[in-house]
Amino acid sequence: MQLIDIGINLAHSSYDADREAVIARARAAGVCQMIVTGSDMASIARAVELVRQHPGVLSATAGIHPHHAAEHDAAATAALKAWLVQPEICAAGECGLDYYRNYSPRDAQRASFRTQLEIAADLARPVFLHQRDAHQDFIALVREFRPRLPGAVAHCFTGGVKEARACLDLDLHIGITGWINDERRGRHLAEVVRFVPANRLMLETDGPYLLPRDLKPKPATRRNEPMYLPHVLAAVAAARGESLEELAASTTRTARKFFGLPEPPS
Repeated sequence: MQLIDIGINLAHSSYDADREAVIARARAAGVCQMIVTGSDMASIARAVELVRQHPGVLSATAGIHPHHAAEHDAAATAALKAWLVQPEICAAGECGLDYYRNYSPRDAQRASFRTQLEIAADLARPVFLHQRDAHQDFIALVREFRPRLPGAVAHCFTGGVKEARACLDLDLHIGITGWINDERRGRHLAEVVRFVPANRLMLETDGPYLLPRDLKPKPATRRNEPMYLPHVLAAVAAARGESLEELAASTTRTARKFFGLPEPPS
């Protein structure tokens, strides 16, 4: 089986001591390609550097996370436009709205999100989207730009059936993480993934966050990494009543088409 992790924060400092080993463990576990999330200027630059070191295995996104929206100025907009035409970048984002943490004022979040959707539309790039506790405003902005976007994925989807249907009605893809493995807050995702069409469903770890809670034995640390993606695959496959092989094939095919990824090196 081959898997693609569509969201891994591989530029995060928690990987500094063993990043190459993390990539090697992922590939040994069947994760043939990974998309490194760029969420601010520093992480985008680091992500691109990593892609250049691992061509065909890594790709990257370039965006400003809503947590950093207050830092989004004209210089950042110009930098994003420049990054998004680079061959290492396969999507715009991570961008969106986060009313749960509110690390940036909501007005700044909406302005940053709008700007990034405009850039993505102008450059015909798919978008890697973040939303937490901001569903209505998020859907309204995406709806406005969706006809001009080649594709959009609701990354790390954690909502319910109603929110998922709203995303699917806008022709969005859905990214599922180890949140589905969390018996405290992720049980509802089993119902969600049952009705997401196979050609709209993708898998991700969002490492170093969201380590699957039901891993056995428990890892020594809480840091998540792509080698655990098969554990997410198993939970989603069980919920959908599919074999691991069937789901691996469909999610990998969907991710490769959505992000325009090449075949991985052998």
